[in-house]
Amino acid sequence: MNYEQITCDIDGSLMIVTLNRPDKLNAYTGTMGAEIADAFQRADEDDSVRAIIVTGAGRAFCAGADVSGGANSFDTSGSHGAGVFASAGQRSGRFVEAIFNCRKPSIAAINGAAVGVGITMTLPMDIRIASRGAKIGFIFARRGLVPEAGSAWFLPKLVGLPQSLRWCLSGRTFDADEALQGGLISEVVEPDALLERARQIAHEMTAETSAVSVALTRQMLWRFAGAPDPFELLAIDKPMSVERGGHADVREGVQSFIEKRKPAFPGKVSQDMPSQYPWWPAAE
Repeated sequence: MNYEQITCDIDGSLMIVTLNRPDKLNAYTGTMGAEIADAFQRADEDDSVRAIIVTGAGRAFCAGADVSGGANSFDTSGSHGAGVFASAGQRSGRFVEAIFNCRKPSIAAINGAAVGVGITMTLPMDIRIASRGAKIGFIFARRGLVPEAGSAWFLPKLVGLPQSLRWCLSGRTFDADEALQGGLISEVVEPDALLERARQIAHEMTAETSAVSVALTRQMLWRFAGAPDPFELLAIDKPMSVERGGHADVREGVQSFIEKRKPAFPGKVSQDMPSQYPWWPAAE
């Protein structure tokens, strides 16, 4: 599918999504958000895609929302502000929901400036790595805005409340090393090695794992990490384990272990998710 503001390429079992407005430092618009959502929904439905990598074209990842409309860039009474927040009539859903609900793991390869929505869009992704020299900022308080894209929920889950408060209340930008120290990213990589390292991480997560198990595991971890107790999870994970225990994936996982070979899991997320999935209300 052709997109206006991103590119989407299949690289073996990986989908590579590239924010593609390099002349604008990949500044975010509603069209870009809708295209990201569409790409993740396509990946979710395609059994040949095992993981998604998101990066930026040129020298930035995403320098925040497009403010070329001047002081009124976020005023939705005007056409520019409406365009920043609009879904542009693209396929259903917003990018946060599309990333979060996707049954495939995702990696943000932050190749340069990631500010405002440029960093919050990465928070529903599972892994973030950044190139040395990247600048990051939750700059909303310095623009009179509030953290968006669900980031007031995601960020404390990832880095804790004290670190979230320090970054968000000051609105300052910081470098990749501080992001690493604070737990926002997991690695700082030289710029020319960033995308290859993201591929390596993606293959680590997918080369010898069941696609169905990965899909279920990432949802269990995300959705229950902040639960007040384990009891709702216990009501789900036992019957899910029992049901999965009779599936060909598990037989293959055990047999490959016994035979000391790499597994070849037959399960597909399009048709082999257990009866307990999804366990959350359909409206989400």
